[in-house]
Amino acid sequence: METNTGNGRWNHLNKLLTRTGPCADGSFEPSETLLSDIQKYCKILVVGAGGLGCELLKSLSLMGFLNMHVIDMDTIDLSNLNRQFLFRQSDIDKPKAEVAASFINKRIPGAQVVPHYKRIQDCDSDFYSQFGIVVCGLDSVVARRWINSVLVSLDVDPPNKQIPLIDGGTEGFKGNARIIIPGKSACIECTLNLYPPQVNFPLCTIAQTPRLPEHCIEYVRMMQWPAETPFGKDIDGDNPEHIQWIFEKALERGSQYGISGITYRLTQGVVKNIIPAVASTNAVIAAACATEVFKLVSGCAPIMNNYMVFNDADGIYAYTYEQEKKKDCMACSLESQIITLREESTLRELIDFLIESPVYQMRSPGVTMVTAEDLGVREGTEVNVTDVTSLIPPIFKIYFDSPMTS
Repeated sequence: METNTGNGRWNHLNKLLTRTGPCADGSFEPSETLLSDIQKYCKILVVGAGGLGCELLKSLSLMGFLNMHVIDMDTIDLSNLNRQFLFRQSDIDKPKAEVAASFINKRIPGAQVVPHYKRIQDCDSDFYSQFGIVVCGLDSVVARRWINSVLVSLDVDPPNKQIPLIDGGTEGFKGNARIIIPGKSACIECTLNLYPPQVNFPLCTIAQTPRLPEHCIEYVRMMQWPAETPFGKDIDGDNPEHIQWIFEKALERGSQYGISGITYRLTQGVVKNIIPAVASTNAVIAAACATEVFKLVSGCAPIMNNYMVFNDADGIYAYTYEQEKKKDCMACSLESQIITLREESTLRELIDFLIESPVYQMRSPGVTMVTAEDLGVREGTEVNVTDVTSLIPPIFKIYFDSPMTS
């Protein structure tokens, strides 16, 4: 990779890296070659190329990070163009990762952004272990938890393979940025209670007395799709054919009950639980994340410790504090999770508990409906539970005698 770190584009960065200052970290050593070393050897993975992902790619590349990979499974939709500025109308239906990478490579001299048009789950641990830092701009808690589990597992095997995770998130006029050092600071699972639970509508209302466009969409998603299985598989919120089918069926149900306002975009938002994005919030959070990456790599200033919240709904408010590690964290503590249930409990009850519990918030635990006695489960038995939220199955230790608690 050819880099030019002299005067011009990177002059502002050289001022930070070629001399020390009152905010510099104690281990920081100014150097004329520090910027060129960062540009040559620092390899960053950006997860997500949507509203926050576009801002991250822009901010990181303008701060001298030229060796990046970006992964995203989505394609460009017309509704993206109001805030995802790396895309144009001619790019509609093209992969976000490929278009975003191409734009940055053309705009920033020396940039080598490699796109990956695939799901994050399609890449193995060897793929993720090649990067020095992972930066997330995701709109999915499940995806965050999965990436978190990958990086935590890398800290264990091979030992001390610590890849920092810089995570940004936005929700309307609110946002947050955080630094996760596997094994040292609080991970995503340690602070799972920070994420708001998904809004669910009562099934009786959806089925019998729908009043909102969302009720019609949820009826199709929860009732009609399982009954008709139009594509012979589960709903994929990123598949346009699936969303279109749900949209059309929801329109039919809406017409039956005189409900208007059902749109394709609303359908996609309900199915994927999408929260409307604000471009300015994305820009602020991406800038915060990129700054932390720069400080982490160069050592020119102390990194944030370790969680920042931002709110510009009424004025501008920002606050940084330290999130503490959870001693019995399901991901990073390496300890068995202890749960207590009745001896006559079925595994269906266990499944429901793991899904509904604010501590675990699993989506589809990999177990079947049988009684504990049928399995020969005894006091203190350890059970592995697979789920889409984690690469490494957590271990649960089962005890009996009282209502199911954790």
